[in-house]
Amino acid sequence: MSDIIHLLPDSVANQIAAGEVVQRPASVVKEMVENAIDAGATKVTINLKDAGRTLIQVIDNGKGMSPTDARISFERHATSKIQKAEDLFAIRSMGFRGEALASIAAVSEIELKTRKEEDQIGTHIQISASEVSSQEEVVCERGCNFTIKNLFYNIPARRKFLKSDRAELKHIMVEVQRIALSHHDVSFRLYHNDSIIYDLPMSNLRKRIVNLLGKNINQNLIPVEVETSIIKITGYIGQPKFARKTSGDQFFFVNQRYMRHPYFHKAITNAYENIIASDTIPAYFLFFEVDPQNIDVNIHPTKTEIKFEDEKSAWHIIHAAVRESLGKFNIVPSIEFDQSGAIDIPALLEQEQEDMATPAIEVDQAYNPFDISRSVENNFRPTNQVNNAQRFNNNRSNWNELYNGVETEKVNQEIQANLEAFEMDIPDAEQNEPFFNQQGDAVQQTLDIEEDTKLGRFLHLKNKYILTPVKSGLMVIDQRKAHQRILYEGFLQLVETQQTVSQQQLFPHTIELGLMDGEVLKSILDELNKFGFDIQQANDHGFIINGIPSILGKINPVGLLERIIEEVKGRPFDIKEEINNYVAKILAKTSCIHNNKAMKDPEVEQLFNDLFCCSHPTISPWGDPVLKIMALDDLDKFLK
Repeated sequence: MSDIIHLLPDSVANQIAAGEVVQRPASVVKEMVENAIDAGATKVTINLKDAGRTLIQVIDNGKGMSPTDARISFERHATSKIQKAEDLFAIRSMGFRGEALASIAAVSEIELKTRKEEDQIGTHIQISASEVSSQEEVVCERGCNFTIKNLFYNIPARRKFLKSDRAELKHIMVEVQRIALSHHDVSFRLYHNDSIIYDLPMSNLRKRIVNLLGKNINQNLIPVEVETSIIKITGYIGQPKFARKTSGDQFFFVNQRYMRHPYFHKAITNAYENIIASDTIPAYFLFFEVDPQNIDVNIHPTKTEIKFEDEKSAWHIIHAAVRESLGKFNIVPSIEFDQSGAIDIPALLEQEQEDMATPAIEVDQAYNPFDISRSVENNFRPTNQVNNAQRFNNNRSNWNELYNGVETEKVNQEIQANLEAFEMDIPDAEQNEPFFNQQGDAVQQTLDIEEDTKLGRFLHLKNKYILTPVKSGLMVIDQRKAHQRILYEGFLQLVETQQTVSQQQLFPHTIELGLMDGEVLKSILDELNKFGFDIQQANDHGFIINGIPSILGKINPVGLLERIIEEVKGRPFDIKEEINNYVAKILAKTSCIHNNKAMKDPEVEQLFNDLFCCSHPTISPWGDPVLKIMALDDLDKFLK
């Protein structure tokens, strides 16, 4: 029997390794930029074509490489960062595995121009699918110039699963943002299809945060600084009013390396307890300095998961540091027990003490609570209550005069007619599905209800639910989800019929956004304008809101736009045909009434009528149930 186990060729092994290291164009950008920073670069330029599919070029002014180093750097496990196993526990560089260049070269066409500062001539290497096609001398600048072309050209299956250019560019921007925050002493420039996206000069940390996230965040930053024998913490946290419902502005860095750590994130959210809403997340930019021997960064190929030796102690230090910073800036309510400000009450004079007398209390010694012969009304009803009862009887007789000439029988008939008008023909309570016929059309519900009703057929419970009796029981409607369904179908109908109307603002609003949020808004700007928005870009970070959809009525345009951007960031979409549907959902969600919104009776009735004019009145745009019917049998069982 022949042997069946054999060693894989280097080209195949490199492609397998590339599956772990190079997942998308953003992975290539991350590895290349980290290598540039490890080489001591103070200036990094990134050029992209088609979100990295066609071209990724990373240029740095680092120390460069010799011809021998340039050639061997593309071999697997070739690294200058470690020499023995003990070095793994003293790592301070960004990369150390020696897998990045070999993995990238296995799935792309790569070209390198590099020169050391002391050399006059540099090296030019061309590699395709791990095979070196040429190596020659060249005149070039100091540092490295990597050009990666046609990513995944030799693995069509991997290339097919790449997302749209918009989605892939977003991932690249996220990676550059993380590296730029942790290395504010390095200047970065990011170009996409010859258009500049990031232009970040060398600066301090606070200015780098402002350059990335916009000017509005500057006044919301609270500094954090604490140093212990276990961990040193510096950075900033956001004020509670800056907390958002979606994540994106939460950053942990350990020894200038970005990391994810849900356990430490819990320490931050606990520190904000009772300060922010339970469904919001505070912003933070925290940098940890830890002895490399006390952490392990070698547990994941992407190096974003880091294990701490003493996580519990670090958790308590982080929690205390955040609480301390919030307290210093009077964010956390506190009580000051300052005795210096106490009121000095003077002692009573002796003469005043002599004149003081004990107050007298009159007690009915003959009162017997067990004597039932005494009149209850005389014993327990004060005189003023007797007078109040007399006045009440007189007022009641006066009110009766208002109804002189009104026939009692006619009033009773009107009440009975209104009660019968409440009954509506609604399907069974157990079926919370849309009302469709076999052809899929919405069944028109006929509501036999008088317009001018005296009793009111709706109960608005806790400014959240609308209760109304139906033929089979009691209908309970979630007012927020119902309004979402109404707005959603209204937006879609306006876009389909091209009847969107923009309500121009008397005073246009200006909104300043960060680079990331600005790109998100620009990516959906055309779709928003289709729905009736009139938004123009003023500069790299600013946008002018000239108009909003007239269907929205009175609403804060800036707050609405910020919520839309947060929703888009949290729920990316790729298919062009789905954008209108998705934007309609977001607009409905961000502009609908809230559960604590008080409504008058005509508003409740209008909402109810508009809901049952929709094609899908029982489900929200996001698939949640809008209403439920409690059957009469269930109510009977509940009361037994």
